[in-house]
Amino acid sequence: MERVNRLIISRTGSRVTMIPEVANHLISSGGKRLRPMLTLATAALAGYRGTGHINLAAAVEFMHTATLLHDDVVDSSTMRRGKIAARMKWGNEASVLVGDYLLGQAFKMMVEVGSLPALGILSSAAAVIAEGEVLQLSAAKNTETNEDEYLAVIRGKTAELFAAACEVGAVIAERSKAEQAACRSYGMNLGIAFQLVDDALDYGGTSSALGKNVGDDFREGKVTLPVVLSFRRGDEEERAFWRRTLERADVQEGDLERAHQIMRRHRALEDTIERARHYGAIARDALALFPKSQMKTALLRAVDFCIARVS
Repeated sequence: MERVNRLIISRTGSRVTMIPEVANHLISSGGKRLRPMLTLATAALAGYRGTGHINLAAAVEFMHTATLLHDDVVDSSTMRRGKIAARMKWGNEASVLVGDYLLGQAFKMMVEVGSLPALGILSSAAAVIAEGEVLQLSAAKNTETNEDEYLAVIRGKTAELFAAACEVGAVIAERSKAEQAACRSYGMNLGIAFQLVDDALDYGGTSSALGKNVGDDFREGKVTLPVVLSFRRGDEEERAFWRRTLERADVQEGDLERAHQIMRRHRALEDTIERARHYGAIARDALALFPKSQMKTALLRAVDFCIARVS
């Protein structure tokens, strides 16, 4: 990770001073670096002995950072990773363009590795992530969204990058198709569990745990699983509340607490976390193909880390 971090810092350099300022504002803000760690870990799990995983891990982090910069513009967010969002300091235009710059640098690093399969996986992931974000836009403020539709959104916008980050580790090690698929399955299900926990934290967590303002999803009209469950299980008065606050964006003082009360009544947060544990278990099972090792143990513990954020 030290080598990855050095590469990240070097690749944010530019003669255009605003680019490293905006990029480093987010990159150096204390993110978990979970996705690049997964690339390094799965490469080690697969017995990779080269250096290409360093470039791919940095590329994965740049892709993730670019999506955060873009997401904050789309969502009009004011806070990210416990700091003021880049768009609040430099404007929406700079945030979008610096995100584009980071995507360009990510693809340059992928090409330098010289693995066409790895390039194909990460470039496909970039397209799927964008599709997921657009799908989320179409589902926003729609209280008729069901659980399957919600899962399709998070598979695209979040879990796909987890899956790709894990899959490329086995791909550059030239392991069997079964082992590559196992790493992808681990990442996909870990990513789903991660996002489910994030969605629960938006209603039942703290800003420090979430890295952004608690209740942002509610204020932005996002229909996440806690809302889907609460809407389906609620009475007509409660459904009218969700339609007013999410569909019509008529949020009044005390509405966030009212949302909490409805969710508690219907165990929406507890069941969202239970779903996260379910996908976490699938992620663990995906690694059963690999023999016991220190890296396998670390990857299994990563599942516990993602879910334990709500404790």
